[in-house]
Amino acid sequence: MATGGLVQQLSGKLGVEWKAITTAAENSAAKIVDLNSALAKYTTEDTSIVINGSLARAELTSGSDLDWILLVDGIADPAHLEASQAIESYMEEQAVKGPGAEATFGGLVFSHDLIHHIGGSDDTNANLTRRMLLLLESTCLGRDDAYRRVINNVLGRYIREDFGWMHARNPMNIPRFLQNDMARYWRTLAVDFAYKRKKRAGRGWALRTAKLRLPRKLTYAAGLLMCFSCASDALEPSTFRKGDGDLVTLAIDDVEPAALAIVEHIGKYVKMTPLAIFAKLFLENEQLSTAAARMFGAYDAFLSILNDDEQRARLDHLSQADVATDPVYQRVRDLGHEFQGALDSVFFNPEGCPQFYEITKTYGVF
Repeated sequence: MATGGLVQQLSGKLGVEWKAITTAAENSAAKIVDLNSALAKYTTEDTSIVINGSLARAELTSGSDLDWILLVDGIADPAHLEASQAIESYMEEQAVKGPGAEATFGGLVFSHDLIHHIGGSDDTNANLTRRMLLLLESTCLGRDDAYRRVINNVLGRYIREDFGWMHARNPMNIPRFLQNDMARYWRTLAVDFAYKRKKRAGRGWALRTAKLRLPRKLTYAAGLLMCFSCASDALEPSTFRKGDGDLVTLAIDDVEPAALAIVEHIGKYVKMTPLAIFAKLFLENEQLSTAAARMFGAYDAFLSILNDDEQRARLDHLSQADVATDPVYQRVRDLGHEFQGALDSVFFNPEGCPQFYEITKTYGVF
């Protein structure tokens, strides 16, 4: 995903400097270049190496792990496994910190599951996570043919099957199917947090709490903005432009071009990092300048903590019995409250962003 110049523009507009965010973005860009140089040769027209997590969000810090999959969108080939194993070997040789213990990342993933198993018993937590992060925080190495096709096909499923929205029966123009699946992912994260705490006997609890309060929440909130943009950017699925520029109501045969236009619109947000999505919002809404300064200031301070090996290790090894008196944990907790306050100003303040306030009540809550 690309941050572009949006975060830098917002920084300049507010007259502040976010050193940790800038450093993390620069380190991420350099890492992507290195990985491309070493691993692009393992991709083809039918395969892409997809990166998720902090590297994809342009938030790489000294202790970041590297979540990756070899995405296959084509006929099964034994060479796919060989490529995946070669990628894994390279990561081990370079002492790159690998994916988590749940094995959601770090191997082959086939497009069929991501596209066709949306909901239902076959849509496992791992499949849901991979699909959501493909849309919310991903970038790719090497050839991007498969990566782009899968994103377009996943979005196409969400849009084409949203019958009420595609046929002008959704007054706010929000892709409800997509937004509901993002909400499901966020709630799954919260439930799995408790599961992992039990399974791991509390190890790493404080660090996972910190990530849930800030980067995980940021990713979900950016997904809400992605969906809400279909209303705020005046994109109407019930209409499309003819060659003469006139807007006409969709007939049944017109659903496909309208769906393609919506997929293209949302696809522009998929290419952006979560921070860039919020920077875009704040640049376009000056009344949210205070919220912008609060959100990015808190997030910059949090990345600074993660990039400090001592403080990160302290969070990673902190026992639950010591959290109430630990200064690092309490600092992260305060930053989480500051970050949440900024989100409240965006989604729950009728004075700050009245349109989002109404949309959030209708779609974000119920």
